[in-house]
Amino acid sequence: MSQTHAVDGILFDNDGVLVNSIPTAMRIWREWAKQRSLGIDPTVDFPHGMPAREYIATLVPQGEADEAYRELDETEIAHAHEVDAIPGSAELTTSLPADRWVVVTSAGRDLATARVRAAGHNPQQMVSVDDVTNGKPHPEPYLRGAELLGLDPSRVAVFEDASAGVKAARAAGVGLVVGVGDQLDPSTVDVLVPDLRSVRRVPSDEGIVLEFDV
Repeated sequence: MSQTHAVDGILFDNDGVLVNSIPTAMRIWREWAKQRSLGIDPTVDFPHGMPAREYIATLVPQGEADEAYRELDETEIAHAHEVDAIPGSAELTTSLPADRWVVVTSAGRDLATARVRAAGHNPQQMVSVDDVTNGKPHPEPYLRGAELLGLDPSRVAVFEDASAGVKAARAAGVGLVVGVGDQLDPSTVDVLVPDLRSVRRVPSDEGIVLEFDV
């Protein structure tokens, strides 16, 4: 069974949607917490989809958050080559016009760029946590992404794997919210797929027509 949806542009979350970075990131976070003698596993209740800097501020003493964030970010960038692509994601992004899609991520620009390129993607445009005042679940990141495309959010699709990102997309007035993976409540998204092998662009003279296996 399949269904099709037509949009004018696409906004992709990065980690968990285009890039399989979670295993590497969780290992690094655990090692980082051990080195800092935090005495906790920071991955147990990790609020996936929200900016790392905000979560780190809840783990370390007041005044140390910026230093701790830089330390962790540098380590993750150094290991960015260990990530790979979410199945089907490279095939999808390469099928799209380069000026019709944007990566919208809660990671910093340097880390997001290193990861997305390591996974075989080459986005022309990106909205990172460094580019906004308010991160997900605030709508600002997806509003900025639609603005980069020159489109009304209602004509845009968002691909997300985290509830914070879905909330951000809904608040931004996005026209089509596609859930990726198994961490989302199906009732919160318009389409839910296990990975991007279930999505393809089909030929059309009008906009971007996506076909989903559901």
